[in-house]
Amino acid sequence: MKQNKLILIAIVVIGAIFAISAMLYNQQQAEKKQQLAEQNARALTPAHAVREGNPNAKVTIVEFFDPACETCKEFHPLVKQLMAQYPDKVNLVMRYAPLHPGSDQMVAILEAARKQDQFWHVLELMFETQQYWAIDHQAHPQLFWGYLKGYGFDVERINQDMQDPSVVSNIQQDITDGELLGANMTPTFFVNGKPLATFGYEQLQQLVASEVAANY
Repeated sequence: MKQNKLILIAIVVIGAIFAISAMLYNQQQAEKKQQLAEQNARALTPAHAVREGNPNAKVTIVEFFDPACETCKEFHPLVKQLMAQYPDKVNLVMRYAPLHPGSDQMVAILEAARKQDQFWHVLELMFETQQYWAIDHQAHPQLFWGYLKGYGFDVERINQDMQDPSVVSNIQQDITDGELLGANMTPTFFVNGKPLATFGYEQLQQLVASEVAANY
């Protein structure tokens, strides 16, 4: 009986040590991201980045995303809900973080489509069809071209514009900025330059609400 109690106590102690260690690690990671954001504030919202919402809004959400990322797809409608919840008070800046194999071509398609003012339409199509071209955490751009054709986008022009130096430069700048800011997972969010302390939609929602309350 005593041996069983000792084993139980040992399990509880080990569990507590693990929980405390995990908490301290998360805290350290959050502090590190905050420091990186403060040191590289200019890397958050460069002039070339895609924007949505009131440009004069006092609250800015920056999202580093990968169109092949399932979590990015799940968060997409939730971020739109946040934008709708605070009309004119919140704007959104989208940054590329092509972390999945093959995603470099997917973001190139997006950036090229942007030249036709079709960024958001193509992004919606990517998320709607993601299961068909993003397989086993790898993007297969060749499988997506058929959807572009089927929905009437100017595929030939998109293909040409993907080679445009400005497209290549903008994507590379986003990748470089993401590395500076510690955006090593997708999606990664910053709200008025502040990273999420821990990842989750509730955390994003709370941070946005806090910044809206502080600025309006």
